[in-house]
Amino acid sequence: MKILVTGGAGFIGSNLVDALIENKHEVVVLDNLSTGKKENINPKAKFIQGDITDELDDLFKTEKFDLVNHHAAQIDVRKSVNDPIYDAEINILGSLNLLQSCVKYNVKKFIFASTGGAVYGEQDYFPADENHKLQPCSPYGISKLAVEKYLFFYNQTHGLGYTILRYANIYGPRQNPLGEAGVVSIFIDKILSNQQPIINGTGIQTRDYVFVQDAVKANLLTLNSAESEIFNVGTAIETDVNELFWLINKYFDNSIKEVHGEAKPGEQMRSVITSEKMQKKFGWKPSTPLAEGIKETIKYFQVVSANAS
Repeated sequence: MKILVTGGAGFIGSNLVDALIENKHEVVVLDNLSTGKKENINPKAKFIQGDITDELDDLFKTEKFDLVNHHAAQIDVRKSVNDPIYDAEINILGSLNLLQSCVKYNVKKFIFASTGGAVYGEQDYFPADENHKLQPCSPYGISKLAVEKYLFFYNQTHGLGYTILRYANIYGPRQNPLGEAGVVSIFIDKILSNQQPIINGTGIQTRDYVFVQDAVKANLLTLNSAESEIFNVGTAIETDVNELFWLINKYFDNSIKEVHGEAKPGEQMRSVITSEKMQKKFGWKPSTPLAEGIKETIKYFQVVSANAS
């Protein structure tokens, strides 16, 4: 299969590209390298440096993709709050640009990396399944939900097949530690840089943490699915930030002081999703315990830190 992976130089995208190539697919990566890194890109993939908001006719006409896997996005919830227009330009208009090209050049299927936490907002029940009320409380969550609705339209009107993957908090090797997203990588990077990690507010806010290789498996399993459906990708396990900090601290002999800063306004307090639907359909379930995934992530960042020094 010939697959376009947008954001294929980024965290989840590059790990996915590796797995697709390992499974004998032909892969083209489209990435503007704003947060992705060239060194993340598998050498067997064809790399196009560009933006999802660019004119894409030539790319789609030349490459004749069977499938588009869309991971390029503005992922910072706080940035979306501060600049909703920019968030919409990337996440909504950029996605529409891809969808128009898919229809024009007869792409068979579109896999979309959505969000489990942000589209459900403050949950009414825990863990949330795919039928939970959709009440996003950030422009980021709204933009992801908007693209989900557009996918329904493109399927109904143009016959474009889709799979929507609503991710919990994905973490692991190659995650960018320099933004506001990705508390696991932020804490590890701070510690390895001899800086003090700061826990926002009380630290009792919870998230559902999924190791990146488990998220990659979810993508692989849905490649050939004929039905257009939505699936949560989560563990159904809540972990608060304080517990997460101490799980990381354990690998540094508990030598790091626990320090709390100001709470971030508008931060969601609890987020956890169930993947029973995906397990029933594809047999998918997360196989990497949080402690093991953290260990793998620390090992990766230790190598990066050693190479940088």
